Amino acid sequence: MGIPAVDGLPGRGQETAALERVLAKARAGSSAVLVLRGEAGIGKTALLEYAASRAAGFRTVAIAGIESEMNLPFAVLHQLCAPMLGRLHELPGPQRDALSVAFGLQEGEAPNRFLVGLAVLSLLAGAAEDQPLACLVDDAQWLDDGSMQVLAFVARRLLAESVALIFAVREPDDDRELAGLPELIVEGLSEPDARALLASVLRAPLDPLVRDRIVAEAHGNPMALLHLPLSLAPAELAGGFWLPGRHPLASHIEKAFYQQFLSLPPDGQRLLVTAAAEPTGDGGLLWRAASLQEIPVDAAVPAESEGLVEFGAGVRFHHPLVRSAVYHRTPPPDRRAAHRALAQATDPHLDPDRRAWHRAQAATGPDESVAVDLERSADRAQGRGGAAAAASFLRRAAELTPDPARRVTRALAAAELDIDAGGAEQADNLLAVAEAGPLDDLQRARFERLRARLVFSQLRCSDAPRLLLDAAHRLAPLDAAVARDTLLEAVGAAIFAGRLSEGPGQREVAEAVRAGPPPPTPPRTADVLLDSMADLIIDRCAASVDALRRALHIVRQEQKSGPTDADRRWLWLAFRVIPEPLAPELWDDDAWQEMATGAVRIARETGALSVLPMALTYKACYHVFAGEFRTAAALIDEATAISEATGGAPMMYTSLILGAWRAQESQAMDLIETTIEEVGAWGEGRTVSLAEYSTAALYNGLGRYDTALAAATRACQYEDLGFFGWALVELIEAAARGGQPEAAAAALDKLTERTRASGTEWALGVEACSRALLSDDRDADALYRKAIEHLGRCRIVVHLARARLLYGEWLRRHNRRQESRAQLRSAYEAFSRIGADGFAERARRELLATGETVRKRTAGTVTELTSQEAQIARLAKDGHTNGEIAAQMFISPRTVEWHLGNVFSKLGVSSRRQLRHVALASETAAGVTSSGLAM
Repeated sequence: MGIPAVDGLPGRGQETAALERVLAKARAGSSAVLVLRGEAGIGKTALLEYAASRAAGFRTVAIAGIESEMNLPFAVLHQLCAPMLGRLHELPGPQRDALSVAFGLQEGEAPNRFLVGLAVLSLLAGAAEDQPLACLVDDAQWLDDGSMQVLAFVARRLLAESVALIFAVREPDDDRELAGLPELIVEGLSEPDARALLASVLRAPLDPLVRDRIVAEAHGNPMALLHLPLSLAPAELAGGFWLPGRHPLASHIEKAFYQQFLSLPPDGQRLLVTAAAEPTGDGGLLWRAASLQEIPVDAAVPAESEGLVEFGAGVRFHHPLVRSAVYHRTPPPDRRAAHRALAQATDPHLDPDRRAWHRAQAATGPDESVAVDLERSADRAQGRGGAAAAASFLRRAAELTPDPARRVTRALAAAELDIDAGGAEQADNLLAVAEAGPLDDLQRARFERLRARLVFSQLRCSDAPRLLLDAAHRLAPLDAAVARDTLLEAVGAAIFAGRLSEGPGQREVAEAVRAGPPPPTPPRTADVLLDSMADLIIDRCAASVDALRRALHIVRQEQKSGPTDADRRWLWLAFRVIPEPLAPELWDDDAWQEMATGAVRIARETGALSVLPMALTYKACYHVFAGEFRTAAALIDEATAISEATGGAPMMYTSLILGAWRAQESQAMDLIETTIEEVGAWGEGRTVSLAEYSTAALYNGLGRYDTALAAATRACQYEDLGFFGWALVELIEAAARGGQPEAAAAALDKLTERTRASGTEWALGVEACSRALLSDDRDADALYRKAIEHLGRCRIVVHLARARLLYGEWLRRHNRRQESRAQLRSAYEAFSRIGADGFAERARRELLATGETVRKRTAGTVTELTSQEAQIARLAKDGHTNGEIAAQMFISPRTVEWHLGNVFSKLGVSSRRQLRHVALASETAAGVTSSGLAM
């Protein structure tokens, strides 16, 4: 017996009202997203059916995740987009190609999921221009990774399109992709509504005790209320012999469905098992497989009469738990027979991967021919961007491999893919299979490397450098290239571990690099990175400037030409190791700006999903030092949104620095303390040091030098690459102002060693300013002027403004008030404009001490643009079309148009032409007056 047809859904007034609001919003021209969350059987599917019934005037597309298809990349996404693929030719070329490759419509390199996501967004937006679109996604917890990531990405980017996107997710579930989207928890029915629903399906009088137990056991779950009575014998219903079991609710529901299944004739049962084993619902394929099993066509009638399934061009089970009950409770031999028939009925040329999958499910033991097919499927899956699917194929291939040596090879390959895909548990199991052997020397070395990589991927812990270094030593006589790759990973792990490393530190790893295999001729990018990092760690900046500059040059050239396929795998470590430590270590702001910008450009062009958040974060860090806090915040927001959409961990590094410079003490310290507690627990010393540097910068800005000195001292206890020099600057100022000249002088010696070796305007300006803090009156004046001159010729605005502040403070203490006002006013205006509130307030207090009247900055009457509006406004001002802006920001052109409407309204303009003449400052200029006159 099926669920009664959706009508008013008694007891669901709140839920149906929420669905009505979603549809009304989409009908009015704005996108709306809702995630329905609840336990199995709670009524999510019925609510989706209600939404479909109420979507008059909409084009409705309903899809559902299928547990057995979770490892097939983009499987569910294809179901969603299939009715709209007639619009494929309307998409921009890169989007069209990415989606075509993802869906197997054409051959090509593995498509990036960002481009796939943007293509789906464009496809939905285009379809919604004709009529409102309702996309209903049931059982989202069973979506394949690719489909889930893309749909979560689209859900966060929809705004001004007539699209309603409603997900139903079974709880409890650990999905991260949908976190943060508007959601509604679907809870159990009230007791009166539960009793009424139960009464509506009873065919015989129900003993009151049984009724009470059913209502209590169901906890208001509609599916349980509808189907638990069907699992009980008449005697149990009337006499009260039934007792609630200890199984989860879904087991009771599945048991009820399975008992209905068992009431079918044998041919009907075999037909349903075959249908349950075929996840696509392809009616033609099902009947071909049925014919091979000599199942007659009329076997479908009893199953349809029972309300378990509907047969047509497609096969639709009444509820996902019907499929689950039929498939999982059927004896394995019967399931294998169904898969065997489906494999025979699947065209090996048109759908070789699904055929291989069915063959694998039908296998009763090791079978090399099936394993070979799975290995080929893994190659194709990887080419289509399905790392998880490729790993799944290879895992099963390893299981079915009869030869132990080949099984080890496949298990290691699958483990490596699982590590790349984030499948830590599967990778661990595969490494256990490989360890059982037999392992030759090279395989043993590869095993140790993968074990070390797995540890590092799960937790950037302090033990990772030792594990990776041991693996590199074992690989060195066997495969020099892979050994050097592993050494580069060990360097990266040592940089992360920093002060908290429990094994080899950075220097020990760097010495192992020099003692290890030499680079090939010509060297790869990875080899250049490795050797330059070793030089930097061992010789420090003064002795390794040439090697560092060579590495910067090569990477900058590679950015301009675009990385090769062989180099793409090193993008992550390149962007981790190069843009962060090397350019700032050389105090080279030009290289930093170029490389950070290039990193974002390449990541966008290649759609490097794992790299783009990092590239955006490092570019954001540059913009912090360039005094462009709003731009930095927008990039951080974009990186965070991308990480959320893809399920990645957010990058916190630049957020710490930006929070410190903004000097919102409570928020900044909450973030800093939380970060130290979390990363310190697993040994990520680098981030601990960065948090201490941020604390020092925060309290120097607030003028609380004792606290700043303590934090700066902690930050300088370990020479972390890239920002150790920044920490020295904070220590020098805090010690000089806190009455600790010896500590300041010692830090200045270390700083000078680095700045003199660099020789850039940034380096020389910072050194001159720091030296002025410790100089006598005769030298200090000239040093401050020199600092301002040098820093005025570079991009680092925050240090220029800080030099003016320090010079102004020095001038005031020497009673040179008129001169001090000019410097302090310039510093105050700069800090106020960029939003460095702590340093701005410090400058304001100094100005007041000179007799200047200072008006605090206000937002005035101008409504500030949001970070996304500001970014769109800048791109529009530069002449980019809506389509070009949409492609850069991963939103739809219609959403760009909607945002521009807000921008025009806020800025009081009516066209792009007028926008070109508007200054897009993130804050209004500060007002500073002298003798009561506005400046």
